[in-house]
Amino acid sequence: MRSQLNAVEDMAGNIRTSQSIGCMGPVIARTETIRKSLEPVAYECARLFVVRKGSAVLSSELGKQSVHVGDVVLLSTNTVCGIEPEDGVTITEIYMDTNYVIDQIFWRHVRFLSDRFDAKKFISDICVETPQIIHLDLDEKHAEMLTSWLDELGFLTKNDEYFSNFNRIQALWFLVADVIMPFKTVTPTQTHISYCQQSALPRHCQLKPLREEAREAAKLLRMHPACRWTLSVLAAKTHMSVSQLVRMFVHSYGKTPSKYLTMVRVEKLATLLRETDTPIKAAMRQVGWHSRGHASQLFKEISGLTPLEYRRLSLQVPGRSQSGH
Repeated sequence: MRSQLNAVEDMAGNIRTSQSIGCMGPVIARTETIRKSLEPVAYECARLFVVRKGSAVLSSELGKQSVHVGDVVLLSTNTVCGIEPEDGVTITEIYMDTNYVIDQIFWRHVRFLSDRFDAKKFISDICVETPQIIHLDLDEKHAEMLTSWLDELGFLTKNDEYFSNFNRIQALWFLVADVIMPFKTVTPTQTHISYCQQSALPRHCQLKPLREEAREAAKLLRMHPACRWTLSVLAAKTHMSVSQLVRMFVHSYGKTPSKYLTMVRVEKLATLLRETDTPIKAAMRQVGWHSRGHASQLFKEISGLTPLEYRRLSLQVPGRSQSGH
């Protein structure tokens, strides 16, 4: 593998001069040669990098760790890590949006995860401390394939047609992950959690027609999110007992009416923040939230941003004007 990875020196980009990724997208890849030490920094995304030429010393909360050609370094979100090259090191670094990773973990373990909240907790439960260094032991054929995928991924994620190449970018990431992730270390309890404590199969695996009563309940929540809904009120509106309502709703939508309502409120608040100039607190009341702190917490859990951050981001879209807070 070393001879194959060494061949990419001429294909590497310029020496890194800033630590900004400089592109939007759920998966970004950059190949670069580093000749000067990079101070420890953290990103609000998951990262991994493959050492393709040379060697370096990583600086992190775990201390100093050496990496060499063929090594893969996994970095979880907000992991502080610096790089000290030894006479230069060429790496391909892949940045992955946190929500994109959570979504993949959710579908990978959908047999026992009910939603993305469970997926986030599951990730924290199974992950060991990072940086985690993986020593790949690939034959020449698989090393060549990995090198080719990394090069193409880097090219496609830095040109001006990122989203027109989105399907190919995803396919390349899955190919790379399929080679690397089997070597990843997880906590010893993962197997027990995954396969010995499964709950009933979530709705996503059942693919059964929605019950009319559940559809009616969901319709009410969507049409009137600002109402002070309780299970008793919703059950009465749909002519069911509370236990029947919860059982039927979870069976149909894979989540409780309460979690479904939270999702609806987040979606509607996002629309108000994006498409109107309604002050944030007033927008929260319009969707049924009267505590700004509680609303901000729930909104961030689902969207990854606070309402204020979301509005500021929406203001970057041409044609939007500054809104009140």
